Amino acid sequence: MLLSAACGGPLFKVKPAADLPPLPSTSKNVEAGGVKVRVAPLLTDEESQDLFEANLPASGILPLRVELVFPDENTADPRKVKFRLSDSQNQEWKLLSTKKAVNRIMNAEEIKLYNPHSKKQFESDFGAYDLDLKTPLSAATLERRGFLFFETPKKVPVEKMSLTLSVERLPTPLTISVN
Repeated sequence: MLLSAACGGPLFKVKPAADLPPLPSTSKNVEAGGVKVRVAPLLTDEESQDLFEANLPASGILPLRVELVFPDENTADPRKVKFRLSDSQNQEWKLLSTKKAVNRIMNAEEIKLYNPHSKKQFESDFGAYDLDLKTPLSAATLERRGFLFFETPKKVPVEKMSLTLSVERLPTPLTISVN
């Protein structure tokens, strides 16, 4: 009975993505070729816990809030945009899909027994924060806001260091210092 009770509830209580406040004024931004990119400062452990009920930095995952603004629907295809994150030691951080990020969190939290429905719900709630790069641009949807989730090179907890985000496959590639 205890086992079924432990495996029946949600894995993590993720806040609704609609409740996410706008990017702070302290976010870093860059513009080239008409495309604007903004990156919010890194989430603290507390902010990560508040949004996802999981400590993503301790799990080796760095969540970056990103905003892309395109001047028109013909500027670029968001489905082809590529993001790369590298640190001051020239190590590239791996961009994680929702499914891989969820698996990484569950491994770090040592969750071995769970209800598959609870995991699917967590993937869905967590995925609501993803930066949408699958939907083509239209005159009504020229902005994209969301998170990119990067895994540290050695799958160790995230430490403060100099990071650079490169955005490729735009009319003009962009590079922005994250912190």
